[in-house]
Amino acid sequence: MTTDIIPGAVPYQYLTVTSDDDAEPTDGGVIEEVILSIFVNGQELATMMCSPVDRIPLAIGFLYNEHVIDSIDEIGLVQANATETAVDIMLKRAEFDPPRRMVLTSGCTGGISLQDLTEVHPALESDFVTLPTVIIDRMRDLQGNAHLYNAVRGVHTSVLASEDEVLAAAEDVGRHNTIDKIAGKALQHNITTRDRLMLTSGRISSEMLHKARRLGIPVVASRTAPTSISVNLAEAWNICLIGYVRRGSMRVYTHPWRLGLA
Repeated sequence: MTTDIIPGAVPYQYLTVTSDDDAEPTDGGVIEEVILSIFVNGQELATMMCSPVDRIPLAIGFLYNEHVIDSIDEIGLVQANATETAVDIMLKRAEFDPPRRMVLTSGCTGGISLQDLTEVHPALESDFVTLPTVIIDRMRDLQGNAHLYNAVRGVHTSVLASEDEVLAAAEDVGRHNTIDKIAGKALQHNITTRDRLMLTSGRISSEMLHKARRLGIPVVASRTAPTSISVNLAEAWNICLIGYVRRGSMRVYTHPWRLGLA
């Protein structure tokens, strides 16, 4: 069996069956899924299913998006254990009381959010405007960054982009995890997220929209559909929400003025 598999996937031999009922053994791979626990000041904050790549950015971004930290400067130490099943984060402040209320979300891997998604946030104050052609170009870049997907399928991809280029990319079995990974990478590398574009391959859930609002992103686009709650949140938060981005078309659900449209 071939072992030429990129990180995040594992070798697996399956049968390829054709329309004439021929079955041929095929050396390939499947997407890898692992359990990751995040500890803050020695206390367990969350345990989630994820892809085994970019686990430290995932942990950092999760803390930021769930309002545990507001800056990477609040972190004193970050380290993964030997088996990388846990990431320990020590804050520079000694006090830390993990939120007691956890909200199960519609994330495809059963992710946990510590933030009540019904909490009201102010509308995003931004005059950012771009063009539909920019969205199509950056979606093409997203496909170019879908390395795991292109290898074995079964994984989501998201990118943070300016109008001209991709600034950070992430892949994971969980749609929401990709946004946390991007937030973590942005914090680690001092990448500005405000007035940027967020593009993703998966359905835009309310949790993902909430994370985009936390990052100050005024335009969120997907190759598939948003949920009804994410549309309502985008309308309230002044975010342009776009779905079904294809080479020659897209569906703009909220605030089309951000694309120069009436």
